[in-house]
Amino acid sequence: VVDLKEDPCRSQVVSPSSSVDLISYLTRFEWDMAKYPIKQPLKNISEALAKQITQIETDMKNRAAVYNNIKGNLQNLERKNVGNLLTRTLTDIVNKEDFVLNSEYLITLLVFVPKSSYVQWQKTYESLSDMVVPRSTKMIAEDAEGGLFTVTLFRKVMDDFKAKARQNKFMVREFYFDEKELKCEKEEMRKLASDKKQQYGPLLRWLKVNFSEAFVAWIHIKALRVFSESVLRYGLPVNFQAMLLQPNKKSAKRLRDVLNTVFKHLDEVAAASIMDASVDIPGLQLSNQDYYPYVYYKIDLSLLDCS
Repeated sequence: VVDLKEDPCRSQVVSPSSSVDLISYLTRFEWDMAKYPIKQPLKNISEALAKQITQIETDMKNRAAVYNNIKGNLQNLERKNVGNLLTRTLTDIVNKEDFVLNSEYLITLLVFVPKSSYVQWQKTYESLSDMVVPRSTKMIAEDAEGGLFTVTLFRKVMDDFKAKARQNKFMVREFYFDEKELKCEKEEMRKLASDKKQQYGPLLRWLKVNFSEAFVAWIHIKALRVFSESVLRYGLPVNFQAMLLQPNKKSAKRLRDVLNTVFKHLDEVAAASIMDASVDIPGLQLSNQDYYPYVYYKIDLSLLDCS
């Protein structure tokens, strides 16, 4: 699936000379002699249509996979930027100046403190463990739930400090400042955003063109089925009329009744089965599986209904 937030009602059938909306193409349908010459066997025409659709489907899957992979990776990175300060990425929050770096003995930790515990943190953080640097805490970020504080201490008491902080409901984040890693994460997000933007335009244009191609092929397949089924049912020489009917929902059943009455002489068995299926017998379900005295194929454009 490729979700590009396009309005399906704007879908069009595009030809070298013009473009029309789907309903107009359907109501004015003419067989494309250039693309599907009717002098060749029906099997050849059917195979050509199937090959075209298969190729479009294969290309779409490949293009969609590339786009969705980029989009998914970008969303995963963006998802890390949401949430509270206890879980979200800190790439755009921390600064080099907030940390004691390259020290053999000292380390700076990040601690998430609930808003209701700010005062308690200020009073107790220096005594949570030995060897905590006095007045080393500073709030570097805050959200609706709490604040993110730095604190500097000796490396050898880090585990003891974490345990004591946890007992007081101060949560130490497992984060250690690495400038190269942070830079790589920012660059990766920028690259993915750029790649997504570059893929979007060409993919959208390809989808519009090939949706048109697929729709045209689909309608030709419908026409081919109407022709072949009519010949199989009514024989040669060819003597039938194909037409397009678009009843509204309220008149659909009435239209069926009228068509059945008009054409029941073509297939008495089918007409009788329709009458039998219309009789509601408790516990018995009958289905004519869309088989009528006349050849019928449904073209469902309900997904493109703009009303």
